[in-house]
Amino acid sequence: MMTGTVKWFNETKGFGFITPDGGGNDIFCHHTAIQASGLRSLKEGQAVEFDLKEGKKGPEADNVKVVG
Repeated sequence: MMTGTVKWFNETKGFGFITPDGGGNDIFCHHTAIQASGLRSLKEGQAVEFDLKEGKKGPEADNVKVVG
């Protein structure tokens, strides 16, 4: 499980990016990867935990959970 911070998230389009703790490229995050019941979006600056999977266009966040 990795940790990071939400860089931005577009609620209308249902996706955004997470900046991983420790550096590296930003990770794509689709709303379907968010694990909280009924939650379809994330807020800029939120701390999250996530798994990494290989998507169609590169690494994607999966099993995203808001920390705290």
